[in-house]
Amino acid sequence: MKPVEAGRCGRDARTVAVMLAGAAMLLGGLVNCGCQKRDNSPGTPVQSIRTASGIEMVLVPAGDFLMGNDRGEEDEKPAHRVHVGSFCMDKFEVTQKSFEGLMGTNPSKFKGPDKPVERVSWLAAVKYCNMRSLKEGLRPCYDLETMACNFDADGYRLPTEAEWEYACRAGSTTDYSFGNDPALLRDYGWFKDNSGETTNPVGEKRPNAWGLHDMHGNVSEWCNDFYAEDAYRRSGGDDPRGPATGEKRVLRGGNWRSDASQCRSSARSAETPGFADVCFGYETYGFRCARKTTPGVGKQGP
Repeated sequence: MKPVEAGRCGRDARTVAVMLAGAAMLLGGLVNCGCQKRDNSPGTPVQSIRTASGIEMVLVPAGDFLMGNDRGEEDEKPAHRVHVGSFCMDKFEVTQKSFEGLMGTNPSKFKGPDKPVERVSWLAAVKYCNMRSLKEGLRPCYDLETMACNFDADGYRLPTEAEWEYACRAGSTTDYSFGNDPALLRDYGWFKDNSGETTNPVGEKRPNAWGLHDMHGNVSEWCNDFYAEDAYRRSGGDDPRGPATGEKRVLRGGNWRSDASQCRSSARSAETPGFADVCFGYETYGFRCARKTTPGVGKQGP
């Protein structure tokens, strides 16, 4: 066998390395744009990113899923096929530290910088979304006069109800992201049986298969959609955004004083956007942000 010249070998190795690096960059760009077809089965690893303001998000892959539950409450029926495009979602519920840092106030009953902010109305949540967008030089999604959401804007918003359930399920088809056994819920979320009648710091329980924490329990999370009990009878298709009008907005996930059934992936609840009666349950309402994928979303922030 003819020996390879050392100099040539070095040049060939460098050439191959450059080609591989270029291919990796191209592949990364496709992923960040949401253009690459991704496997959305349970256990599929997903990309975690850090935003310019230092908040961790998960890049949720596009895919189809069965939304709702034919064995659930009436407003969870019928189960129907939905396609959700890729998007980014906060890894944790918005904390009191993050909310106060942007809004200058902390409305929470159960104080703690790493606890989820609560006693937050839907209106307060979307104002936070806009402020977080402006802080990072992004285009805000919400018109604060009409409360309409511009889904084409690159800023932060509340997830749609379909996005929320899709992200919560993380490829699962069971009652919870971890299976059907409610006895396991205490490992994944804070609810009536283990919360100590209070919220708890985010991220202390096990995440779902896509790395999202506290999707079951702790605080109920606002979604962008208007609520309608019969919404699923006319829902489905690609990226549904709920009814065009309504009196209430959707809340998902259950909370620290919910029973296990209210923390199921498909369980729904709702409240008026500006609800302010703290005696009735306001201290159970929180949220997390979502954002559309763009070519720059996958870049690590400072």
